[in-house]
Amino acid sequence: FRRVLFRSTVVKQTYSNWELCIADGSSSDCVKKYIEKNYQLGDKLKYVKLDQNYGIAGNMNRALELATGDYVGLYDHDDFLELDCFYEIVKRLQDKPYDFIYTDEDKYLDSTKRFVDPHFKSDFNLDLLCNVNYICHFLCVKKTLLDQVGVLRKEFDGAQDFDFVLRLSEATTPDNIYHIPRILYHWRMHELSTAENPESKRYAFEAGRRAIQKHYERIGLKDAYVEETAYPGTYRTRYKYADKPKVSIIIDEITKKELLGKTLQSIKANDYPD
Repeated sequence: FRRVLFRSTVVKQTYSNWELCIADGSSSDCVKKYIEKNYQLGDKLKYVKLDQNYGIAGNMNRALELATGDYVGLYDHDDFLELDCFYEIVKRLQDKPYDFIYTDEDKYLDSTKRFVDPHFKSDFNLDLLCNVNYICHFLCVKKTLLDQVGVLRKEFDGAQDFDFVLRLSEATTPDNIYHIPRILYHWRMHELSTAENPESKRYAFEAGRRAIQKHYERIGLKDAYVEETAYPGTYRTRYKYADKPKVSIIIDEITKKELLGKTLQSIKANDYPD
């Protein structure tokens, strides 16, 4: 099942102190046979065959039960890593034991074997995160923080990692979150993936909207409503205010007189009363 199959880019990592935890929710034994034929099960490679498919979050949570590392990374079964991904993460942890770390990513076009759409992310930005799950892959979380916030939630399947990141952000502070500005994760694009065909998993976008709404409820922001935009996977928050304080606008310098008229027109067109 998604997120649980094996990729050789884990085994070939330049950093060697890792374990790969696989929970197989598929209906056949092909994954198990492949692993037994090509790899040695043991301390570094842990595998469990589930009695049924528990869904995206459920299967991943079964894999998390196998994890004994100090940090846990979430990995989709059809994607792959740069071979120094773990090294780059551990390198940053030498300076500070961050609560979670995320990297830049791009997409791998299956049909043409090309890398496209590089995503150079910002450092941690909660306002941006509440508009789009820009963190996504590759996410590596301190195990103690994961135990604190809880595992992935089935009711957010399709956006379970979005809900997870929002809960992580509530349990830590921005100075304990680190962004590695390097593409270390490749999201494989094929016709059934959300990377190439967003409409293939429409339910995921509604789950993302609910994840943000629940985040606002948890932090006590009750007068906020989240809606989807015209761009799949992006959201807008509409706020309600109990009072309407006066807003002062300061124009510090006008170098072109014609710009002043446009500025004043835009202010007059605003529907805020004071």
